Amino acid sequence: MVKSTRVRNSIRALRFSNGEMTQADLADRIGVTRQTVNAIEQGKYSPSLEMAFQIARVFGIALDDVFEYPEEEA
Repeated sequence: MVKSTRVRNSIRALRFSNGEMTQADLADRIGVTRQTVNAIEQGKYSPSLEMAFQIARVFGIALDDVFEYPEEEA
């Protein structure tokens, strides 16, 4: 069983608000497979820092507008 990452993202919403971009379209633009984009969206995989910046640049927004790392719960 794959453990989910705590990193949250808004990639799916961003894709749909940017002309209903497909996972494959985003994958082509950042040089990965569609399956990788799917795994990131579902929180099953955390992208490298470089890939995270590439994703943010595709949408023309800041990194922390795409990804969120929640505070530790006490």
